[in-house]
Amino acid sequence: MDLLTQDEYKSIATGLDLPTGAFIDGAYRPAISGQTFGTVNPATGEKLADIAACGVADVDFAVEKAREAFDDGRWSKLHPSDRKDVLIRMCKLITRNARELAVMESIDSGKTIYDCETVDVPETIHCLKWHAEAIDKIYDQVSPASDDHIAMIVREPIGVVGLVLPWNFPLLMLAWKIGPALAAGCSVVVKPATETSLTALRLAELATEAGVPRGVLNVVPGGGAEVGEPIGRHMDIDMVSFTGSTVTGKRFLTYSAESNAKEVVLEMGGKNPAIVLEDAENLDRVAAHVVNGAFWNMGENCSASSRLIVHKAVKPELLKRIAHHAKQWNIGDPLDPETRMGALVSEGHYTKVCGYLGQAENVLIGGKADKGFVEATVIEVPGNDAPLAREEIFGPVLSVITVSGFDEAIKIANDTEYGLCASIFTANAKRAIRGARMIRAGTVTINSFGEGDITTPFGGYKQSGFGGRDNSVHAHDQYTQLKTIWIDLADDADEAVD
Repeated sequence: MDLLTQDEYKSIATGLDLPTGAFIDGAYRPAISGQTFGTVNPATGEKLADIAACGVADVDFAVEKAREAFDDGRWSKLHPSDRKDVLIRMCKLITRNARELAVMESIDSGKTIYDCETVDVPETIHCLKWHAEAIDKIYDQVSPASDDHIAMIVREPIGVVGLVLPWNFPLLMLAWKIGPALAAGCSVVVKPATETSLTALRLAELATEAGVPRGVLNVVPGGGAEVGEPIGRHMDIDMVSFTGSTVTGKRFLTYSAESNAKEVVLEMGGKNPAIVLEDAENLDRVAAHVVNGAFWNMGENCSASSRLIVHKAVKPELLKRIAHHAKQWNIGDPLDPETRMGALVSEGHYTKVCGYLGQAENVLIGGKADKGFVEATVIEVPGNDAPLAREEIFGPVLSVITVSGFDEAIKIANDTEYGLCASIFTANAKRAIRGARMIRAGTVTINSFGEGDITTPFGGYKQSGFGGRDNSVHAHDQYTQLKTIWIDLADDADEAVD
């Protein structure tokens, strides 16, 4: 899709019909309490809309309708190919409305229109289409039982699922979850982040237009205490998939333990290392990958390369090249297609990131912040013990740690409570693979920054999460139950006793 001009995007933004109600049982509805909350454009501070501020009663209503839909089989018992056809139609409708969704995503989150147009919306469509196409291609199993038995191992949809979304990739994280959940035949209750509810609500409307039956896809906006916790504690929700901070994710384990022991899948924080060894080739390319990993989406990315662990022999030259590439990550109006870094998502988050900037003693690049925007920033830290090296900043801040060798680099990389992503840059293939095996993280890239693609599972070790993986066929596992069906074929005459 060709990009438009800044003025054209602003014109589209002005003409958007923004959704404001919860989407439950196939229709927009006000919160039962009648309460609303304002959502604002973080780049301008302008209020965009007043959205239904849902609570326990709304969650109960959404779960009731989701359970009705699941139990009567309008989706869960639909033939797999029919579910696939509906989701493909949904992808076509999203494609027709892609520009509207991209602009809506940008003004609601502060993300650049460049990223929304070229990454978020296309990847959302690709993710949903991929899981739709997988529906009738994932086979069940027959175990090697005796000649007198057949043992079938079948997967069944787990039931009603609660999906709790983060604010950094509103559309894409929605797709990561509803793609496999709907493919499996589940009914879902989605809680979008309060900062970024608009596109989830609009996509639910498009899904219904495509033929997803009422009650199957419900979106309940509202706060964590008012909607998130009731979802976590609900006795009629069978599992919860959560993406967000480690602190919040842990609460869902408590909610589960204190309610119906529902299954919980967590994808949480990261403090991801990028290791650059002394034999890394093409430092300019390395610098481009490191900068992209640190500053893409304003660093509001759980897989961001927030720790640069660099060998002292290449550090000066690498930092020189990082400075060159960082200049290309300009801040500005998110609706300007030339802008590469937009506004941080909220005033509260901006204040938090500025607090980390205030701790920096040796700023190498950037460091300035103003009215919700933060420059691409590189900070040198004396070791791995400072908060700048250990805590997830979730902003465009790269901490630099100097090392003298491979073993030290791996040790520092693993010296964290997280284990989501990592990267290692070296010309030695054997050392690259050995390092990737030694790093305790769910995804390790070699000579690049990335998260894999839709075919590779995404998730973490340690406090970065557990319980399942997003993306790939493995994502379908968390939304299904395994059932053994044991069939006795023995002839009664053979078992007769004389």
